[in-house]
Amino acid sequence: MRRALVVLAVLVGQLLVGQGLVAGAARAEEPAGRVALIGVSGLHWNDVTQADTPNLWELARSSAIGSLSVRTVGNVTCPYDGWLTVSAGTRSAVGYGCGAAPMPEAQGNGAVIPDYRYLIDVAGQRNAGTLGEALKSAGQCSIAIGPGAALALADRQGAVQRYHASPLQVRTADLQQCRMIAMDVDDLIRPYLTGDRLPKVPDQLSTAQRREALRLADAKAGALLAVLPADTTVLLAGLSDHGSVPHLRVAALREPGAQGRLLGAASTRREDISILPDLTSTVLTKLGVAVPSTVVGVPMQVGEHGATFERLQRADATAQTMRSAKGPYFTALAVLQVLFYVLAFLLLRRRKSLSWVRGAAVALAALPVTSFLVNLLPWADHLQLFGGMLAWWAAITVLALAGPWRRRPLGPLAVVATITALTLAGDLLTGTTLQLNSFMGYSAEQGARYFGLGNIPFALLATGTLLATTVIAHRWPGKVGLAAIVVLGAFAMVLGGSGMGSDFGGVIAFVPGIAVTALILAGKKVSLVKLGAFCVAGGVIVMAFAWINYLRPPDEQTHLGRFVGQVLSGEAFDVILRKLQAMLATLLSPNLMPIVIVALAFLVYAILRPEQASAGVVPAAFEHSPALRAGLIGTLVSGVVGMLVNDSGAAVLSMALALAVPLLLATGIGALRPTPDPALEATADLAPATK
Repeated sequence: MRRALVVLAVLVGQLLVGQGLVAGAARAEEPAGRVALIGVSGLHWNDVTQADTPNLWELARSSAIGSLSVRTVGNVTCPYDGWLTVSAGTRSAVGYGCGAAPMPEAQGNGAVIPDYRYLIDVAGQRNAGTLGEALKSAGQCSIAIGPGAALALADRQGAVQRYHASPLQVRTADLQQCRMIAMDVDDLIRPYLTGDRLPKVPDQLSTAQRREALRLADAKAGALLAVLPADTTVLLAGLSDHGSVPHLRVAALREPGAQGRLLGAASTRREDISILPDLTSTVLTKLGVAVPSTVVGVPMQVGEHGATFERLQRADATAQTMRSAKGPYFTALAVLQVLFYVLAFLLLRRRKSLSWVRGAAVALAALPVTSFLVNLLPWADHLQLFGGMLAWWAAITVLALAGPWRRRPLGPLAVVATITALTLAGDLLTGTTLQLNSFMGYSAEQGARYFGLGNIPFALLATGTLLATTVIAHRWPGKVGLAAIVVLGAFAMVLGGSGMGSDFGGVIAFVPGIAVTALILAGKKVSLVKLGAFCVAGGVIVMAFAWINYLRPPDEQTHLGRFVGQVLSGEAFDVILRKLQAMLATLLSPNLMPIVIVALAFLVYAILRPEQASAGVVPAAFEHSPALRAGLIGTLVSGVVGMLVNDSGAAVLSMALALAVPLLLATGIGALRPTPDPALEATADLAPATK
């Protein structure tokens, strides 16, 4: 046991060092230069063509290019919130349905944003004006062209140093006087706004109408590009959505040596994806101005060669394919879960078709992991996506039910749980490429997460790990089995909570799950006091990860480290409140709660009335393997705590149950009697063997 813990400690140390969780050297400042930010709200990569947008096409062709996730606070981002986020350097929103940025009022050579203090004093956007204030404090003048640019460059009083309504009002000599230039190109988004609000439809313009709006936007951008000083670094950004469906938008950076390269950021750990707050950090860094600590974005990074418009178009198309099918997928999953428990209840009470129930249970438990494994191979449409998932589903189910382990009660459980745990652990060790654009994971255009361990993947990793290690504890009871649960469970927890997984709530939930499983196996009692202490221990561990991450330079921090900064600045309460509201909203989910309700109801009834509910299947599983009982209780603890501390709420518990309970039933059926081949079941004696 001690040797195992020593090995674990070494592994943890290597993980922390490998992820750079120790404080590193401060970021070297970029050489000072001139920067122009051109924001074209609603622009995505399908819009940029040589025929319709020759100026933007030429700018992008000579730049490093990538996808921009414009998510702020809501599901879709209006131009007002997009420009406000650039101003604040953190995700921001005006607080109500919005459209275009407010029109500034001229004041000498500059302008002022009307009622600007409302954003800070009433709307709670305390970081509004961060970019403008940083430039003013550094003695840097700035020029804003258009209302959105004025909002981005305004200081904390809403004052804009120099303002022009149109690029036709400026000349090269004017632009040479300041090193920061921003322009709002609103011609593309204006036709979409109804009553100064984004429409509640995906795209209300026809193809011809959008092309006309694009030509106007391109002409305005071209007017500025024609008079920019030659040494200007140019940033092009599609700063907002244009309808009810979020998309990945355009991001481009033109500077020497950038042409044809990918554009990403450490904030997403993706070589081709950045976020809105990265624009704030990039601008300040390029100008040689210190980036305020409240800015959560990091400078954009010019990456490898191989960037093409087609690649970025496919990235958004892939995200949209996944998005359009996500709702039906979870609906189908909920229906399958409910139907399974209803049919299992009816068949088990009659003690009929036990082999078929066992096979269906294993197949149902094998379904979640296929949403990750499908990303091992490329897919481009719904047919390839679901075809790949179906192939993986069949392969895992056959492997679990056809191997020599099928005759052992725990055999199929061991296969499915181990594959699930190893898939997610391997994904964390290799950069989380499988969770991006997956039903059970996350997608960049939604903006909830770009790397690390998502909430639903945490539920599957924790459940798979606890069930797989209890199989080891069943095979080698005593110290060996107990060490397997503690060491492998802790290793999975470190993967999730370190820089690889960056999962905050998952660690809080995983620690009590591991501890409860180990205590029950060791024959110890679990009290509410101990359970509370384990949850506190999980919180302490994750805050340790967060503090170590906070000690890194700002552009290398994940959301764990930034949360520590938010605690110190007093902003953490707002973050916690938003997550609590999101968690409570999941309790009304028509896809998630049926899984929770029916699985828990079946499990409780099967334990309290074993013969009436399931022919004694659940007690048989526990009698066959007390370790499995411990693992199931630990899984339920992790699932319930995970539901309470994660913004995904019911999704965590529902996916833990979706994996654990069917595998429990499969084990119980295997423990009741040898599982015959389905072809022979018609003539076989269906009476369960007595122990």
